[in-house]
Amino acid sequence: MRVVLQRVLSASVVINHNIFSSIDKGLLILVGIESSDKDDDIEWLVNKIVSLRIFNDDEGKMNLSAKDVGGEYLVISQFTLHASTKKGNRPSYIKAARPEYAIMLYEKFVERLKKVSNNNVKTGVFAADMKVNLINDGPVTIVIDSKQKE
Repeated sequence: MRVVLQRVLSASVVINHNIFSSIDKGLLILVGIESSDKDDDIEWLVNKIVSLRIFNDDEGKMNLSAKDVGGEYLVISQFTLHASTKKGNRPSYIKAARPEYAIMLYEKFVERLKKVSNNNVKTGVFAADMKVNLINDGPVTIVIDSKQKE
């Protein structure tokens, strides 16, 4: 499971020209699920995300987590995070999980994030054509992969 975290002042997702959901200060989380992902990938990632100290304290140092600052979360499914560009110019998505499996893990990820964070968690719509708007704060953008655990 791979995520791209973006620290935001605000973010929203638009579907069919209407705002579907939006957040204020917090994290926009793009989630890519591959076929080998399991529940333990969700557990590890959610705990890492909630505890990651990437918000500024009173001295301007990144020393606080989203949980510490009462940050909200906007979670968007994004299978393209598992694109392989090794051969040719057309990305391959062979590692991305099939939709029926990916949606199950995506929903588990969202529910686990709600439980662990105790903060507002909003989503887009799985497999919908979404327009994501954000005001990146910093900018701070971090990629985390549950298979690499760096």
